[in-house]
Amino acid sequence: MNEHFRAYKVNQTDEGFFAGLDTLQKEDLPNAEVLIKVHYSSVNFKDGIANTADNKIVESYPMVPGIDLSGEVVESTDSRFKEGDQVIATSYQIGTGHYGGYSEYARIPADWIVPLPDGLTLQEAMILGTAGFTAALSIQQLEASGLHPGKGKVLVTGATGGVGSTAIAMLAKRGYHVVASTGKESSHGFLQKIGANEIVSREAVFDGKIRPLDKQEWAGAVDPVGGKQLASLLTKLEYGGAAAVSGLTGGTDVPTAVFPFISRGIQLLGVDSVNCPMETRKKVWQRLADDLKPEGLAEHIQKEITLNDLPESLNMILEGRAQGRMVVNLLK
Repeated sequence: MNEHFRAYKVNQTDEGFFAGLDTLQKEDLPNAEVLIKVHYSSVNFKDGIANTADNKIVESYPMVPGIDLSGEVVESTDSRFKEGDQVIATSYQIGTGHYGGYSEYARIPADWIVPLPDGLTLQEAMILGTAGFTAALSIQQLEASGLHPGKGKVLVTGATGGVGSTAIAMLAKRGYHVVASTGKESSHGFLQKIGANEIVSREAVFDGKIRPLDKQEWAGAVDPVGGKQLASLLTKLEYGGAAAVSGLTGGTDVPTAVFPFISRGIQLLGVDSVNCPMETRKKVWQRLADDLKPEGLAEHIQKEITLNDLPESLNMILEGRAQGRMVVNLLK
């Protein structure tokens, strides 16, 4: 490996907040069993937050953000991995408490690493990335609760974001009738292209008023938004329906009543992609290489960027200007 390599680093000191490119050496990386030459990472909402001053995401400074990565093993002291293995690493403390994917090299604990499954390239793994893994985990939990294509329509909120857009494509691949919710009229063509059967406004999900019970509309929902919108969609689930929630961009308070749960037998499923057990993690990644792998995966890329492009891309995702996935190519 090169003696020096590039990384995008954030730091908070008494002199202020720093975010930008830096040069690192192998000795600068945290201790862990597996050294990886990073090929790709991606831009996620959590990465955008990590790029702001006084955030509550980064556990210690300095930090290299990038909550996911794919690449090739360079060195390993763990027998499960050897030089040349192609691997994926997402979640846990990567990019928040442990140097992450915005670096040409990363040293990652072996217990956090998933072998790249047959059926996925390293680039495809990061087109999906943490967002795609979260979407797949949401679908897996919904299906475990009884959801299937014949049961009814499935709502996806935050449809143009990473979790939402990948969920739409995966559900379409599985044969579901997908209803995409978005506030961006300019995105309708994109959403139809990736598999949305219907597109509704945010107001169709939450019009400003949360009723104890509302008209039954959807058999299930993938919700990376949370907040009052989640409270509203729960009142519109069909009898026996379920919603899988994985995000809080719409707020942390969900002012709901007990009526949908006891009158319609609905379920609210919490989706945790950070500390998901490795056995489940491997199964979900295998599904992402198989029955949940979206058709035309490359069409989900809004753009492929380099480390130099990160400041603008991180701002885009925080400001809601991102559509689909932004993949970071560490080989350029």
